[in-house]
Amino acid sequence: MSTKPIVVAGSINMDLVVNPDRMPRPGETVFGSRIQYIPGGKGSNQAIAARRLGDAPVALIGKVGEDSFGDSLLQFLSSQNLLLDGVSRCPTATGTAIITVDSTSQNAIVVVPGANFEMRTADIDAMKDSISEAGVVVTQLEIPTPVVEHFLKRAKENRATTILNAAPAKEVAPDILEAVDYLVVNETELAVMAEQAEIPDEMDAVVASARRLQDRGARNIVVTLGPKGSITLAGTEVMVIDGIKVNALDPTGAGDCLVGGLAAQLTAGADLRQALNFANRAAALSVQRVGASSSIPHASELADS
Repeated sequence: MSTKPIVVAGSINMDLVVNPDRMPRPGETVFGSRIQYIPGGKGSNQAIAARRLGDAPVALIGKVGEDSFGDSLLQFLSSQNLLLDGVSRCPTATGTAIITVDSTSQNAIVVVPGANFEMRTADIDAMKDSISEAGVVVTQLEIPTPVVEHFLKRAKENRATTILNAAPAKEVAPDILEAVDYLVVNETELAVMAEQAEIPDEMDAVVASARRLQDRGARNIVVTLGPKGSITLAGTEVMVIDGIKVNALDPTGAGDCLVGGLAAQLTAGADLRQALNFANRAAALSVQRVGASSSIPHASELADS
């Protein structure tokens, strides 16, 4: 039996990655050692991760501009064995992200959405056949929220498993949460969605915040904790996945790698704990490399790890 495809709707960016020794303070100029242009965007990254880390076909729905970044990104995506019928172009400039990674491997990111915010529900409807065949669909919040909601609801109508990576942090309406099978957030995103002033950093606090989201309609909540691993609420069960100690170089894209790995495992029929452990190992490998898409491993690299 062939594996059902994965469909990802989301952002496609060109990442401009700079490396100073430390982050600049307000009003300060610092020197960086280099600048790199690396394909990124949460939608693109998660689609690539799902494809590299599994056997299922992966279709991407998104937009790029009619500019040189758009040309480069389409060429790159074509080399990643993705199905790109859902990627279109528009006059608005291609989305970009300015990513600063300092010598301690901490990062700060500014995203200029550009063409990503030109996505419309019609772009989802144009891919209705692919969505109807999908086993798992994935989306994020770097595209307009009405598009996210439309995509998730259409997927649920076709009985696909739905994953929402609620990033960047913003409040999400309960009717969107009700269409999500797996909500993936970090601690900051969890605090925003749970409407809390402080970011939870202890296990009990994380679980309590996640329970608040379950009360609002979320089913299963995966809270990523960086090097500390993750905590998942699956109904009443709490699953703790310990972090893996590695020499981290760049955390950019690690969350996207985890989401893609989770999608790949779920569509292959893995149980949730197995899927989370696999995704955690993939993310731990990715932080030992530089960049977002450039850091995502292949499944074969995890076979003996």
